[in-house]
Amino acid sequence: MGRTYIVEETVGQYLSNINLQGKDFISGLLIGQCSSQKDYVILATRTPPKEEQNENLKHLKAKLNNVDEEWATEHASQVSRMLPGGLLVLGVFIITTLELANDFQNSLRRLIFAVEKSLNRKRLWNFTEEEVSERVVLHICSSTKKLSCRTYDVHDPKSSPRPADWKYQNGLSTSWLSLECTVHINIHIPLSTTSVTYTLEKNTKNGLARWAKQVENGVYLINGQVKDGDCDLLEGQLLNSDHRSTATVQTCSGSVNLKGAVKCRAYIHSSRPKVKDALQAMKRDILNTVADRCEILFEDLLLNEIPEKKDSEKEFHILPHRVFVPIPGSAVKLCDYKFGDESAEEIRDHFMEMLDHVIQIEDLEIVEEINTACMSSSVNSEASLDSTGDEQPQQPIKTPIVLKIQQNIGVIAAFAVAVLAAGISFHYFSD
Repeated sequence: MGRTYIVEETVGQYLSNINLQGKDFISGLLIGQCSSQKDYVILATRTPPKEEQNENLKHLKAKLNNVDEEWATEHASQVSRMLPGGLLVLGVFIITTLELANDFQNSLRRLIFAVEKSLNRKRLWNFTEEEVSERVVLHICSSTKKLSCRTYDVHDPKSSPRPADWKYQNGLSTSWLSLECTVHINIHIPLSTTSVTYTLEKNTKNGLARWAKQVENGVYLINGQVKDGDCDLLEGQLLNSDHRSTATVQTCSGSVNLKGAVKCRAYIHSSRPKVKDALQAMKRDILNTVADRCEILFEDLLLNEIPEKKDSEKEFHILPHRVFVPIPGSAVKLCDYKFGDESAEEIRDHFMEMLDHVIQIEDLEIVEEINTACMSSSVNSEASLDSTGDEQPQQPIKTPIVLKIQQNIGVIAAFAVAVLAAGISFHYFSD
C-alpha cells in the first residue's frame, strides 16, 4: 500500500487556478511535513519562468522533455531556505495539456531525483534511517483535472514509482505546534597552516560541518524542562541532565568567527507529536538558518565582486537577519533573509516570486535586530579553545522576545567555543 498525502484544500484551489497560458506544461514544488504514517502538504508553488522564456514564449514552445532541471533545482534551493524546521520540499508537481498527459513520468522522475540531490548537498544534517525517503510526484491534466500521484524512494536510484493517495482536508494548516528559541552563537573555527590558504567560504563550511555534530548531540530544554524523547510533546517525563562539552586547545594560523543571536522556529503537526520530533525539527532549523545566512553572504560577496582580504588583514561581515511571513490562511510562517540595506518591498517581492502568493508588507515579521549576527576572519593569529559546555554565553541584545525566552535557557555543547543557548517554547494553534 502506498503513502497517503493529506493536502490543505487551498493547495487544490491553487493548482486548479494555474493557467498554462499557451504553454505545454508548468511545474512546481510541494511543501509540507513527513511523518511515519502519512505526509502533510500545506503549500504548492510554481517554478517561476526564466526571463528568456518569457521573451521567447511566442516563438518557442517548450516540450515536456525539456524541463529545465537546473532552473527547477535552483528554485527548490531558494524555497528550501524559506522553510523553518519541520518543513521540507516533499516533491514536485507538473500540469500538462491533455496531449502530453502520458509523457510526464520520465521527466518527473529525473526532476524529483535532481531536486533531492541538490538539497541534500547543502544540508549540515542527515536523514535518519527511520525517516521516510519517499518523495511525491503529482501530475495534473489541465483540461480534465485528472490527478496522478506517485512516489519514488529518492535514496534508491533504481526506485520504481509507487501509487499514492492524495486527499484534501480543510483547515489542515491551522493545527500545528510552533516551537521557538533564540540561539546565541559564538562559533570559533581555527585555521591550520594548510586551511588558512583556503577561501573564507570553504573554511566556514568545513567549520560548520564540525559544529553541526555538536548541535546534534546538544541538550535542549522545552519550556525550561528536559524531557524524554519518546514521550508526547504536550506531556513528557522530566529527565536530569549533566551534559558538558570537552575542552580543546589548538594553535592555529588564523580563525573564522561567527557570533550573534539568531531566531529559530519549527513547526510540528499536532497529531500526537513526540518530544524527539520537536527537537529534531528545532535542531535542523538551527543548522539550516546559520548555514543559509553564511551561504547568502558568500553569494552577495560574489555578486558584488568584493575580494577577500589577504595576509594578516581582518575581514568583518554582517550576516543577514531573518524575516517571517505567514502562509495565507495558515498558522505556519515561512522565512527569508534581509541585509540591512534591503527594503521591505524587495523582501516582499522575493517572497512573491519564490512562493507565487500575494504577500503584504505589513505581514512581514522582522524578528531580529539588524547586525545581531556577524562573521569575522583573520590570519596569523593564535587561538586557544578552552571553554566548556557549561559556560554561559555573552548577554544577547535584549529584545522582548529574547527576554521572554531567556528564563528557559539551557546550555548546548557545541564545537570548541561555539556555545549555544537555547530554550525552546512552543505554542499550539488550532481552529
